[in-house]
Amino acid sequence: MLTQKARRILLPAISALFLALVLACSAETAPVSPQRQPVKIVTEATTPQEVTSPDTMAKTGESMSGETMAKTGESMTSETMAKTGESMSGETIEMVGISGYETLVLNLFDIQPLQNGFHYEGWAIVDGKPISTGKFNVGPGGELVSLNGSPIPQGSFATGVDLKDATAVIITIEPAGDNDTIPASTHYLSGSVSEAQVSLSIGHGAALGDDFSGAAGTYILATPTDGDGNNENSGIWFLDLSSGTPAVGLDLPTLPDGWVYEGWVVIDGTPVSTGRFTQIGQGDLAAPYSGPESGPSFPGEDFLFNAPEGLTFPVDLAGKVAVISVEPSPDDSPAPFALKPLVSVIPANATDHFNYSIGTPEAAFPRGSASIDSGDMSKIVQASG
Repeated sequence: MLTQKARRILLPAISALFLALVLACSAETAPVSPQRQPVKIVTEATTPQEVTSPDTMAKTGESMSGETMAKTGESMTSETMAKTGESMSGETIEMVGISGYETLVLNLFDIQPLQNGFHYEGWAIVDGKPISTGKFNVGPGGELVSLNGSPIPQGSFATGVDLKDATAVIITIEPAGDNDTIPASTHYLSGSVSEAQVSLSIGHGAALGDDFSGAAGTYILATPTDGDGNNENSGIWFLDLSSGTPAVGLDLPTLPDGWVYEGWVVIDGTPVSTGRFTQIGQGDLAAPYSGPESGPSFPGEDFLFNAPEGLTFPVDLAGKVAVISVEPSPDDSPAPFALKPLVSVIPANATDHFNYSIGTPEAAFPRGSASIDSGDMSKIVQASG
């Protein structure tokens, strides 16, 4: 019988010899190294699948064509792919071509169709640079359509560009014939990206920068350009006469580039422009219906001459509708645009040279939402982060 001292000497030697024999046998029967051995993953929807290690997948991915990898991915369930993705590094995922957040989904409300070749275009701001997400227009039912009029299912735009690092989404109004990669200055809706979701509004800083909730105004009826005291209810001027001297009558924010204000009076269902303006304390840019005399240095118009077809001037404006709209510049149409921060019915008993108020309408302004969609690959992309 071995002594205790002998056992202490011999047992480690025997153990080392046994381990060497095992390793030698393994090398003869299993040419694949332990790190490259396939492992079995079983899901509810699939039979056992062999999944190689991340290192092997990366090297394999380098030699596989995009078409082959796409076909391979089609045979994997989303659950299997998600589990596989958990063991893949972000670098490996990029190498095998799993891109992820490349789709922008738009849901817009109270957006009007654009005319004469004008159209909308979406933009994602990635690393401070605008990336076009697609051009579109709006159909008669408010649905998003392509420039040839075909419906855009679910308002979904596949960009082919990774948008997961986008910081903002902007909707612009683009002129007819636009084919450049630069957003027009007419920024309509925008919003900041938070967890791949965006609330789009006109008030965001990258759009008009104001929601017009503080808009207000005063106007009078008068016809100063005809040189006499007749037909005084046939003109409207957006000014304040409460002090006895004409003063600024509109409280409106300064518009960014690409936008301009325009006054209107709706006469028997026909909107007639009082002129475009950018400064509330200056005259507007045209006076096609006024008389020969000078008018006040404020937005407004006398309706005395050159009446549009179907109308007769002079005309009593009592009971008509006064409007201030915000128009894109350049404009797609001579009709009023959807943005109308001030609307008011002129009192039916209105008299000249008396202050009347014009306020904000009850109708909602254009708005919307957007989401940056990762589709079926979302779990894998999230796992890579």
